[in-house]
Amino acid sequence: MKADELKDLTIEELRSKEKEIQETLFNLRFQHATGLLENTMRIPMTKKDLARIKTVIRSKMAA
Repeated sequence: MKADELKDLTIEELRSKEKEIQETLFNLRFQHATGLLENTMRIPMTKKDLARIKTVIRSKMAA
């Protein structure tokens, strides 16, 4: 997910996307703990997406 795509979304859409990605991250961590996760690189990629969303939210709230 690119930051340019996120900048076009509203704060409400970003909040819902943030919640969705947090749930995805929880599920990925659970799968990793149980040994069912095949692609372990999805965890850091998801964490970076979450950080991007939080950054865009903070920049929109400040503006």
